Amino acid sequence: MKIGFDNDKYLTMQSEHIRDRISKFDNKLYLEFGGKLFDDYHASRVLPGFEPDSKLRMLMQLSDQAEIVIVISAADIDKNKMRGDLGITYDEDVLRLIDEFTSRGLYVGSVCITRYAGQESADHFKKRLEKLGIKVYFHYSIPGYPSNIPLIVSDEGYGKNEYIETTRPLVVITAPGPGSGKMATCLSQVYHEYKRGVAAGYAKFETFPIWNIPLKHPVNLAYEAATADLNDVNMIDPFHLEAYGETTVNYNRDVEIFPVLQAMFEKIMGECPYKSPTDMGVNMAGNCIVDDEVCCEASRQEIIRRYYKSCAALLTGTGSEEEVRKIELLLKQAHASLEDRKVVPASLQKEQETEGPAAALELPDGRIIYGKTSDLLGASSALLLNALKELAGIPHENHVISPEAIRPIQELKTQYLGSKNPRLHTDETLIALSVSAANNPEARKALEQLPTLRGCQAHTSVMLSSVDIWEFRKLGIELTCEPKFEKEKKYH
Repeated sequence: MKIGFDNDKYLTMQSEHIRDRISKFDNKLYLEFGGKLFDDYHASRVLPGFEPDSKLRMLMQLSDQAEIVIVISAADIDKNKMRGDLGITYDEDVLRLIDEFTSRGLYVGSVCITRYAGQESADHFKKRLEKLGIKVYFHYSIPGYPSNIPLIVSDEGYGKNEYIETTRPLVVITAPGPGSGKMATCLSQVYHEYKRGVAAGYAKFETFPIWNIPLKHPVNLAYEAATADLNDVNMIDPFHLEAYGETTVNYNRDVEIFPVLQAMFEKIMGECPYKSPTDMGVNMAGNCIVDDEVCCEASRQEIIRRYYKSCAALLTGTGSEEEVRKIELLLKQAHASLEDRKVVPASLQKEQETEGPAAALELPDGRIIYGKTSDLLGASSALLLNALKELAGIPHENHVISPEAIRPIQELKTQYLGSKNPRLHTDETLIALSVSAANNPEARKALEQLPTLRGCQAHTSVMLSSVDIWEFRKLGIELTCEPKFEKEKKYH
């Protein structure tokens, strides 16, 4: 993989910049962390060389100064909101995040439940956390938020929220996902600190959009594609342009809320420490791009993947026509077409040749591998086996799983487990391969190639089952599917 981003430079620059920001206040900075602190695979895809846990590793360099507060909305607890990438609820993810942070030597001080209005589910979650020895605080909904500034910045607004006890100069406010109330938590804490005579500060760490690259740079367009369902739009920061005569990039929600934030800061601090939304940010990612064209091409590929994802969501009833049309426009702005994703035309061509569902995968060296539907295997299962055999140097005609071993699995599925599809899914295929590996040296060689598939691109000519989609995800394969089902049925 070609590298377009200097990760080591990023870790050094970013931690130094945050230390500098802490020093500008009364040795107390509330840092709102947007996006994912680890598992940031979007950033690693559009900035090749960016490690998915880079932000976490950067924080580890500040571990002696930092403590983490995890924020979750009571409304999200109540409706069992899920993380789409992990398939777990937000409240379960809070526990996962605590384990992950503490295992890396970072201090998690507490959890803050926002928008609390007496929800029973939030009360149960609070008790669960407290039994685990975790401090929990409640923040409440404020009528007229965020426009009713006199009420918000008062003892009946932020003052009504419980003050979160913190002990370190850098307080990182993070959450399982968007809409959790991170910014409000930061500002509430700043209000309480000033009431206590501490001139605390606030800053925002959001990787995208990158403020110091062009508005229509493919990296920034890829961010718009990733947040198309949220209606985020990148835009020139008008406040920064007016204050400094410098063109920088921000996004609509931060630009729209900035006058409100200014007024809040003035009411809390006496004056606003920032002249623009860009001023509030501390992101150094744009300074660490070392090969712009590599990042541009990676971002174009990401927009194509996001397009297919939005089409799949529309087909299954979880997406919208507006989202699809928005990403189509972003494709044009990035000068990208679906054919630029090599596995797309390859899988469609194989489908035409075989007159059945087909799949294609691009190996790290650029070779394209195919999979077709047969009596024994689905196209995605065949694709995995063919790719593993190719990587292991095993002749295509050699069986790493004997047909005699597959048929009993098919009988189990159809005769005893009630499945109508006798073909093996990818998880069943990999289990059969691992069993064969005990006695078949070639099967063992094929199995050992699984890590090589991480980061490979794949496309199927029909929508896959959720089982197959999750299996590709666990293997680290970047999968897209044509937005059509193999058979026209109401239930899939």
